[in-house]
Amino acid sequence: MKNIATILRSEVVRMSHQARTPHLGSALSCVDILEVLYRGVLRIDPSNYQDPDRDRFILSKGHAASALYATLAHRGFFPLDVLNTYAQSGSCLPEHPSPYCVPGVEIGSGSLGHGLSVASGISLAARMQNRMYRVFVLLSDGECNEGSTWEGALFASAHNLESLVVIIDYNKWQATGRSDEVMKLKPLAQKWKAFGWSVYEVNGHDSLELADVFRDIPDNTGKPVVIVAHTVKGKGISFMEDDNNWHYRVPNDEELSSAVAELMRI
Repeated sequence: MKNIATILRSEVVRMSHQARTPHLGSALSCVDILEVLYRGVLRIDPSNYQDPDRDRFILSKGHAASALYATLAHRGFFPLDVLNTYAQSGSCLPEHPSPYCVPGVEIGSGSLGHGLSVASGISLAARMQNRMYRVFVLLSDGECNEGSTWEGALFASAHNLESLVVIIDYNKWQATGRSDEVMKLKPLAQKWKAFGWSVYEVNGHDSLELADVFRDIPDNTGKPVVIVAHTVKGKGISFMEDDNNWHYRVPNDEELSSAVAELMRI
């Protein structure tokens, strides 16, 4: 998984450079989470991606779309060469996901704070239809500023949606500053617990730790599950790590070469 995550990070950096699109740091911080989900957790078959009993994954932090696209392509949902069209005019890979733009994308996202509410509705629909699929939704820590996120959290708890799983990419940054300073997120895990969720905290870059917690979901508490994944913005590239300039910066030719060379040494 570590080798595959390195390949995905190389793809993400290349896509940002080629398309001249930002949000690179945010995409790099969630690569390991996506890799673990799509390689061994999500019950979904790329050859039958519309199976009504498939697990659903929702990327609520839609600005990290490049990481999802790279993961889906390497998992076989669509050809790898389609990644070369990312964010180009007329491409099926827009900078933020649009509904069903490629196989594996469930909803349009990018307007932050909506993903959890959509996921809660999908999870409730599964119960009403007596289906056993699970719904996973990846949030940014900045999304926890949004009132709609907490409304979704209250709804899921009230309905005991135990097959709903939130993963928070807690990289400690958002667009304009430290996420704990822009809004008082700490103590984040305790806040979710107070809202009636079953809460876990993990190293979001440790594939074994992630796999262990995903393996036990649902966890038989009758509650929805939130995984607070501690991550590093720009993970994997030393000159990008924990540097919020890479929320908006795009790598130039030299930075692309340096980044890929560093990743290949891992």
